[in-house]
Amino acid sequence: MRHAPLAVLLTAAGFAACAPTEPADLVLTGGKIAIVDEAFTIHSTLVVRDGRVLAVGGPEIASRYDAARTIDLAGRLVVPGFNDTHTHIRGNARRYIDLTGVNSIVEIQDLVRAKIIEMGEGEWITGYGWSEDELAEGRRPLRADLDAAAPRNPVMLTRAGGHSGVANSVALTLAGVDRTTPQPEGGVIEYDARGELNGVIRERQGIVGRLAPDATPAELRETQIQVLRNQLALGITSLIQAGETPEDFGRWESIYEELGTELPRATVQIRWVGTDQLAAFGRRTGDGTDRLRVGAIKVLVDGGFTGPAAYTTEPYPGMGDYRGLLNVPEPELRQLIDEAHELGWQLGFHAIGDAAIELTVDAFVDALTKNPRVDHRHYLNHFTVTPSVRTMELMAEHGIAIAQQPNFTYTLEGRYAANLEGDRLAHNNPLKIPMQYGIFMALSSDILPIDPRVGLYAAVTRKGMSGQVYATDEALTMEEAIRGYTANAAWLTFEEDTKGTLEPGMLADMVVLAEDLLTIDPERIMDVAVDMTIVGGRVLFERR
Repeated sequence: MRHAPLAVLLTAAGFAACAPTEPADLVLTGGKIAIVDEAFTIHSTLVVRDGRVLAVGGPEIASRYDAARTIDLAGRLVVPGFNDTHTHIRGNARRYIDLTGVNSIVEIQDLVRAKIIEMGEGEWITGYGWSEDELAEGRRPLRADLDAAAPRNPVMLTRAGGHSGVANSVALTLAGVDRTTPQPEGGVIEYDARGELNGVIRERQGIVGRLAPDATPAELRETQIQVLRNQLALGITSLIQAGETPEDFGRWESIYEELGTELPRATVQIRWVGTDQLAAFGRRTGDGTDRLRVGAIKVLVDGGFTGPAAYTTEPYPGMGDYRGLLNVPEPELRQLIDEAHELGWQLGFHAIGDAAIELTVDAFVDALTKNPRVDHRHYLNHFTVTPSVRTMELMAEHGIAIAQQPNFTYTLEGRYAANLEGDRLAHNNPLKIPMQYGIFMALSSDILPIDPRVGLYAAVTRKGMSGQVYATDEALTMEEAIRGYTANAAWLTFEEDTKGTLEPGMLADMVVLAEDLLTIDPERIMDVAVDMTIVGGRVLFERR
């Protein structure tokens, strides 16, 4: 074998060492980068230019680029940015109390008293986020509890999930709600054993809450911007806002026109307001930019389990023949589905109980049969109680997808244990079995809580807050769960060709995690810190 002269080899080595580098904005190297392509490829280095992934590969590619910033991952895991496909980002008034994570009714009372000092006697106090399953007393706050804290201020506090709330006596009196008030259509006014109002109203708490003064535009804008920024600390780079009116979409446009490059990307579902108002709105699913776009039409077909009011095929245990409630009468539901589908909208409907799911799927299929559309991507939000095999087969056949919340199995465990039995309880919020039928599934939170780590934990372990395991045949692998929060989530908004994976050419949206979710003990998933969140190649959050 002939060998090249030493001088030639040295010259070639010199040329390689001096080869010109390409410009780049950002290089991440020295870690484990999950591309979440079809093969779930892992690389160690990723290069970003002009907001998109330019190259991925081994450590050797880092030297080919002259980057404005290089991040040494030091072995950490990078995944595409989490995309919460069903969330609620709210701006709030100064009178509002955040009750997320409160541990007792006593703490709720203290927060109400403090807010009264801030707002003044007689002012409305509102709040959101309590859950009886997280309170030391093991029960819901009731009218008497709020009366003790606020004898002269009207108070309305909504449960986490938004499907019920509790009011004090002053608020009930102002609203004209008493023992003689008829039950509201689609809702329930609760009474205690003596036949007195206990303050809890399910699904129609607006009959009281409507009296609370609206937040000012300035209050709404300021707090909404802060809540959007807070998503970045959770690794969320995209989200679907689960329902706004066409008028409220204008507030989102104003915020994103000014600050869009500093916030997570957003798709906003539009509440069904009728064909005339939608025509006046002048936009439909997919309109917008890669920062803010119009999403699906949103309709709440039934209630939830925090009432309970989800519309089920079997009665609730101990409640006679009560099977929950439809929010929209069936003839009206079918008509609006036909109209929205014919107008070219994607449909993303809330359906929790199995009876609501089966009704909605049948109506979707009827609309698709009468007016076929190849790539409609209609979907159901929630899908809590597993419907019939026939319904799942129809969903797969007609391309009807699911935006599921695996975290519900964890945080709503107490509500399911109280209201479901047997197989219906075990298979709450099914994941794997619908996928085995061929149903496309993305993951989300519905703010119970927002944190994707809780959803990943529950998807992989199928554990409730008590540690009880529910139907292990519904559990996902970590790879499947990450895909549900990333690549699959992008499909739900027709953006699978631009985001959701870290393949070259895709938007450089990603999260750097302190530990490797792919190998960690599943019991520690919720403890893994978000070290960095990157949107469009820009670091928008960095843990200090």
